[in-house]
Amino acid sequence: MGCALAYHLAHLGWTDIVLFEKGELTSGSTWHAAGQGTYSTTHYGIAKCVGYNIDLYKNRLEAETGQSVTWHGCGSLRMAYTQDELDWLKQTLSVGAATQLPMEILDPAAIERIHPFYNLDGIIAALHTPTDGHVDPAGATFALAKGARQLGVNIMRQTRVTGVKQQANGEWCVQSEKGDVVCEHVVNAGGTYARQMALWNGYDLPTTSMTHHYIVTDTVPEFQTLDYELPVVRDDRNVSGYIRMEQKSGLIGIYETKNPNPVWTDGAPWEAEHELFEPHYDRIMPWLEQAFHRMPIFAELSIKKTIHGAISHPPDGNPLLGPAPGLRNYWVCAGCQIGLGWGPGLTRELARWMVEGGADINMRDFDPRRFGKYADQQYQITKAEEDYRMRHALPYPHFSRIDMRPARTSPLYERLQAKGAVYEEVSGWERPRWFATGDIPAEDIYSFRRSQLHDIIANEVKAVHTAAGVIDISAFAKVEVSGRGAADFVEQIIPNKLPAVGKIGLAHLLSDGGRISVEVTITRFAEDVFYFGSAPFFETRLRDYLTHAVQDRTAAAVDIINRSDEWGAMALNGPRARDILSACTDTALDNAAFPWMSVQQINIAEQSQSQSVWALRMSYAGELGWELHGARDAIAAAYDTLMQHGAAHGLTDYGLFALNSLRMEKAFHGAAELTNEVTLPEAGVMRFCKLDKKSFIGKDATVAAANAPLRWQCAYLEVEEDGENDGNGNEGVLSMTGERIGVVSSIAYGHRVGKLLAFAYVQTQHAAAGGEVQVVIMGQPRKATVLAKPVYDADNQKPRA
Repeated sequence: MGCALAYHLAHLGWTDIVLFEKGELTSGSTWHAAGQGTYSTTHYGIAKCVGYNIDLYKNRLEAETGQSVTWHGCGSLRMAYTQDELDWLKQTLSVGAATQLPMEILDPAAIERIHPFYNLDGIIAALHTPTDGHVDPAGATFALAKGARQLGVNIMRQTRVTGVKQQANGEWCVQSEKGDVVCEHVVNAGGTYARQMALWNGYDLPTTSMTHHYIVTDTVPEFQTLDYELPVVRDDRNVSGYIRMEQKSGLIGIYETKNPNPVWTDGAPWEAEHELFEPHYDRIMPWLEQAFHRMPIFAELSIKKTIHGAISHPPDGNPLLGPAPGLRNYWVCAGCQIGLGWGPGLTRELARWMVEGGADINMRDFDPRRFGKYADQQYQITKAEEDYRMRHALPYPHFSRIDMRPARTSPLYERLQAKGAVYEEVSGWERPRWFATGDIPAEDIYSFRRSQLHDIIANEVKAVHTAAGVIDISAFAKVEVSGRGAADFVEQIIPNKLPAVGKIGLAHLLSDGGRISVEVTITRFAEDVFYFGSAPFFETRLRDYLTHAVQDRTAAAVDIINRSDEWGAMALNGPRARDILSACTDTALDNAAFPWMSVQQINIAEQSQSQSVWALRMSYAGELGWELHGARDAIAAAYDTLMQHGAAHGLTDYGLFALNSLRMEKAFHGAAELTNEVTLPEAGVMRFCKLDKKSFIGKDATVAAANAPLRWQCAYLEVEEDGENDGNGNEGVLSMTGERIGVVSSIAYGHRVGKLLAFAYVQTQHAAAGGEVQVVIMGQPRKATVLAKPVYDADNQKPRA
């Protein structure tokens, strides 16, 4: 990962770089890696990176450097035994349509033709990715290092770093056994040492070393006369790992789903180099036996070599790439358990982020700031064990991992749990997805197709549409900006106009390059008090953005206060919302007294007690409504009062899945649309930008983007439905003649209008209203029409009623 980042930074023009290596290059986890990479994934960003990696290994790196990388383009097979597994493969085809990477689903007869030695009992299909394969880990790393050196990068081998300290001027001093280096930017690419290095600077990087086995058999007689290399087999169900050729031997890698093995939890020993552990055959034997059953030609062979080495695992399985929380110009490039398969593409994006201010894929899933203080060491270890066990688990849409939960809960958590709330975890928070009623168990329902959830969500939407619903939104990030310089400060950083006192505005915090960092609602409580709200996973990103912006502006004092944990919030939506809230407060709620997009502090009466909360008249659901924000005990009391008075009006709890359906009908952009890849013109949200403002962060780049041809444009689509498969996001978008033109960012069924709706980023010539495109769902293209306006309440009259 370090060599790949140095290589890509140098190619972007940053050549004054020192890369420190404690031992020899590849002496950490790299040298014992199996070196595989596959674009068999439903993660669009990862697929794009792997496509880049394969091209780099296969066509460019060796030619550029003269260093052999020994690319084996043998292809891969991912086996399916069940309909759900086959559906996953079909969803992968849909993502493949967005990346243009070749893949196909094969029946057993076709599988046997390209892999005659695999036992196909019970297998119904396989995904064939013909151009991926595996690479020599040492050769690839040395080639990246050589390519970096050719451009001026200095690589210091056998040089241990002993500390990293920030200077008074903001620069960093990297201390090593051979002297100090002062630099503008520092990157922690410490691999298994990354966490203990991060602690030098006061932050706890959530990564844990887990040991992984692969074995190499003696020479396989059947391979002796084989004139081609068999594809890598990924058998997730029975082997929980991979099987491939290693020269004329067999190689089997196991991710056991029981009793995983964390090591070095208190820090990797500095003297470790080319470190391996004794094999634990008992631990992997059930899966190894399955591997021999599936590859019977291995069953009677001896084991020539067993590799049992440590690999870094983050809590959620996604690498840690981006700014370190709370620090400036300190970057993280660690926690990547598939470094050879993912690393070059991901580090190219990190390099773009560092040099150009924004990556060309959505980095949200990789940003180290997605974790907070709740991710302590015990959390890290337990979640890393969970991630290891689930390395080959079926990745259902919205799959919810359960270990170490709950970590953060809202003031309504116990109340809603008792009422059947089914929760997801986001940034440590428990957030209700939907509510189980009647005899439906309060547990997740997983499927790639429509399921019982479709009707459950429809009922929650109907309640909001016809009466009223209340949803717990406490997980949203809540940051206060206050002080005598607050108004000037906020005015300087946002593209939109400054909201007046008592008003609410929407704004986008931009990078210097004009890319979207965070979408925020800004509520102005007082002349010098602003309340910022954003999606939960941007909490630390929002805090850091504001803090760094304050540091860059030395005017009057501004305080940044994170209210996320101490405050709760909920939203009341629906045509009866005013009737319900009026029964709970003495505040006048008519349009004249309480206009749309305004805020007031109100009292919610509960028995003899009064609780003060901030009421924001706004609605993400597209119905009349208010959001209520305030101290945790005030929100809990307000909820009880609302439910007491709302029963007669049909007030119902609803969850995030229903809210997503509601917002899609209103064509409200969400976090999946407003990402670091795009500018305001590309996202179609220039109505929230005032180019005549004197200045704001990213103004020059936004002006340039607004006056230049767009790379792509966010289109709002109505997609043909088939009553069974509604898509899951990341699907490819094709022109009507079959060319790839874009990718779906969000897709959901709109229950109020009975339509399947999507947002997609497409080439601009295909974004005009009334045009037709195709969305590939479960591997099959479906016609979609570009819409000019929201399909529900296009004039936005209901929230203003």
